[in-house]
Amino acid sequence: MDLSALRNKRGYICDMDGVIYHGNRLLPGVTEFVDWLKKENKNYLFLTNASGRTPRELRQKLQRMGLDIAEDNFYTSALATAKFLQSQSPGCSAYVIGAPGLVNALYGAGITMNDVSPDYVVVGETDHYNYESIVRAVRHVNNGAHLVATNPDLTGPMEDGIVPACRALVSPIELATGKGAYYVGKPNALMMRTGLRLLGVHSAEAAMIGDRMDTDIVAGIETGLDTVLVLSGVTTRENMTVFPYRPKYVLNGVGDIAAD
Repeated sequence: MDLSALRNKRGYICDMDGVIYHGNRLLPGVTEFVDWLKKENKNYLFLTNASGRTPRELRQKLQRMGLDIAEDNFYTSALATAKFLQSQSPGCSAYVIGAPGLVNALYGAGITMNDVSPDYVVVGETDHYNYESIVRAVRHVNNGAHLVATNPDLTGPMEDGIVPACRALVSPIELATGKGAYYVGKPNALMMRTGLRLLGVHSAEAAMIGDRMDTDIVAGIETGLDTVLVLSGVTTRENMTVFPYRPKYVLNGVGDIAAD
């Protein structure tokens, strides 16, 4: 496969889970890919639907794996969700089911936590998910709170296999209330447009690299980016064929981009 056009792009939006790492394990070829980005003076952004960590925590996680990436090179669905709520209802309150990265992003946008009469119920990935939190969320939505989720991923890749992700956690609330959530993360164009602005390039000059056909690749297609599916995460070459759209490039991993 001729990758010269891909390598000539000015900017790269890159997913993280399943592309850069699985859990706490760096994937093969990632170090070479990051070294290539820096050597070629490329603009790059790690844009992730995961909402649990802040950019600082993501930077520290990669540092533990041997990669040094500046905080400005990260953008998460938690930040996108906080920005969305701030633009929709400045000074609003929320009942939150999510990890510290989401809570910190909301606080940073001036949104207060409220478990009595919130304007929104906001859901992201979390290890602290239980029946009581579902009951509270259902009650608030039935009382008029708007349901917002950080991303529509049903599953995510970990070192020991696939685990439930945000949409799987939101589904019981949707089913119990009969109300659908608004999903802020990829493939939502809100997050992608912000990513391009942070990247500082036009869509025609950028590529979207991800491991999921249903979020990463469709997000790139709908935003006008060339798309790169890497087979190091959720989507396989076999189940790629069930989708009515195709990525422009299919690679084993991001290391293929840097390879001679």
